[in-house]
Amino acid sequence: MHCFHFSQSPSDWFVKIIENYASNRALQLGKRLHAHLIINGLARSTHVASKLISFYTECRQICDARKLFDEIPKRNTRRWIVLVGTYARHGFHQEAMGVFCEMQREGLEPNKFVIPSVLKACGHLLDRQTGEKLHAVVVKQEFESDPFVISALIDMYSKCGKIKKARKVFDVMVEIDLVAMNTMVAGYVQHRLVNEALILVEKTQSIGVIPNLVTWNTLIAGFSQANDDSNVAKLFQLMKESRIPPDVVSWTSVISGFVQNLRNQEAFDLFKKMLATGMHPTSATISSLLPACANLADSAHGKEIHAYSIVMGIEKDIFVSSALIDMYSKCGFIYESKTLFHNMPERNTITWNSMIFGFANHGDCDEAIRLFNGMVDQKVKLDHLTFTGVLTACSQCGMIELGKKLFLIMQEKFKIEPRLEHYACMVHLFGQEGKLKEAYELIQEMGIEADVYVWGALLGACKLHGDVGLAEVAAKRVAELEPESAGSSLVLSNMYADAGSWGYAARVKRMMKKMKMKKVPGSSWIGGGSREKGLKFFKKAFLYLKGLILNFVQQFIFSIVRTKYPNR
Repeated sequence: MHCFHFSQSPSDWFVKIIENYASNRALQLGKRLHAHLIINGLARSTHVASKLISFYTECRQICDARKLFDEIPKRNTRRWIVLVGTYARHGFHQEAMGVFCEMQREGLEPNKFVIPSVLKACGHLLDRQTGEKLHAVVVKQEFESDPFVISALIDMYSKCGKIKKARKVFDVMVEIDLVAMNTMVAGYVQHRLVNEALILVEKTQSIGVIPNLVTWNTLIAGFSQANDDSNVAKLFQLMKESRIPPDVVSWTSVISGFVQNLRNQEAFDLFKKMLATGMHPTSATISSLLPACANLADSAHGKEIHAYSIVMGIEKDIFVSSALIDMYSKCGFIYESKTLFHNMPERNTITWNSMIFGFANHGDCDEAIRLFNGMVDQKVKLDHLTFTGVLTACSQCGMIELGKKLFLIMQEKFKIEPRLEHYACMVHLFGQEGKLKEAYELIQEMGIEADVYVWGALLGACKLHGDVGLAEVAAKRVAELEPESAGSSLVLSNMYADAGSWGYAARVKRMMKKMKMKKVPGSSWIGGGSREKGLKFFKKAFLYLKGLILNFVQQFIFSIVRTKYPNR
């Protein structure tokens, strides 16, 4: 009779169960097991406690994870490594940095096991200053031969925008390994330097570093984003020659690239081709494809993909749910978006943002603002898009005092510097309410150069309220920024005609004819404020959101690869 391995201790079996609960985020089952371990005296085992910390962090129960850590009797360096690493691995980067600081205050020096996790947190938080200090520690302690430390340094510099410094770290390696090369390739791809990434792979191949599936998929993702079909085809051929078959990540990367470059029908066709090969799509595949339905307002395809996600059992996945909410709201089905949102077991910032934009786009400003307040109450991380959405809602409904308050809170409380889309929202808000002077003063006080959306919002407001003098200023700036478009000149010509200044109107039309200006279809920023026509800056905000979703999916793809092949 074949028996189980009795050599394993009970704690080893419980560790496997904890890991299973963590991967499935089975919080209640894990808590029951934890209680059982406490009763049986096994919870104080260092190994078991470490796995429980990881379990609670995976379930996003940070307070429980920290409480468990504080109960471990001997808090040596290894315990700190577990907590910092767990926090960083699950995306709690600010918390990881905080724990690392505590560790240092207790007099414990960073070692080669904790440094990679802290560098990862530095990269995500764009904390280059701390990253550079750790780099100095790496050099001083002679950790430069450790591939994981070096890879973490490369990743940190890449994320902090210092790709040349990342390359310098890579170039001083005594022995280049696959992990470091893949990290450097990912850095180049993140900075859209795809050709440099391919050159690096070819160079390292010549010295014996053989690319693996991670390498090829990262390059495919990069060239797909760059809309470079020839190099994508070349990479698939190189994979075939290397006897590395493309996997679901390879296909998903190309689909995501098609969608990002608005080649929506080609994305659908490739998805069908992928299914025909017998490849099963993942949540990342579905999340990549749904924005194509939103781009085309194609609810039929969207519903088909939604049904497919239900059959596959991935409808509740946070990436899929977020993309479904965005798709349904853009296709005009706000009720479906709302239902999905409220049924989600877990939400992130993008999910909330998608729903806020959905309500704002459908004119349900009160719901958009209620959701924003819900984010604040639940301590969900707010970003620049959150404020773009809620300020758009305010401008749609003329809530000028609330808009001014939120614009101030964004800067003072949440330390988010205003971007062009925020200024465009505020200019539109002031303009719709007839406060043209305040709108113009805001533009003059901007710390960044106003773009066509900001000036266009002012011009639309001038048209609405008949302010010819200020319209001349706004039209001039729009014409400078969009010299080939006749939109601003048409508005100004019509305003002159409405005011009875026929000579000025004729002069503007002659100038348009002389400069061969063209009326650009859909230039709705000159629409005089009607909800039906909308605002071009609002469309731009949706493009930002779509780009963020696609980028989020792309990072998700990379994370899947790194999880599946952690040491490659």
